[in-house]
Amino acid sequence: VQLQASGGGLVQAGGSLRLSCTASGFIFGEKVMAWYRRAPGKQRELVARITGGRTANYADSVKDRFTISRDNAKNTLYLQMNSLKPEDTAVYYCSIFYQPEYWGQGTQVTVSS
Repeated sequence: VQLQASGGGLVQAGGSLRLSCTASGFIFGEKVMAWYRRAPGKQRELVARITGGRTANYADSVKDRFTISRDNAKNTLYLQMNSLKPEDTAVYYCSIFYQPEYWGQGTQVTVSS
């Protein structure tokens, strides 16, 4: 299993970023996929998850600002992040929701005030 996140960066508050995660080594379309984040000094937090059929759930802290999506043909998971806040600053990871032992290399998101 390989998961590679990308698309992070430095953005001002109110800005947007789109994260991508390319997956390989398993049947992507059959898995519930998720984005997590870990801020400095904090525990890992589930940001959003999406089923193979594209039913999505979100943490209250990102609801109505973030959108998780997937392209099963491209084995790719996305996270569109709008109206970013400084408290969204973290390393973002993609994972197989029911197999959290599989982690991708994260991507740093920094939101300046």
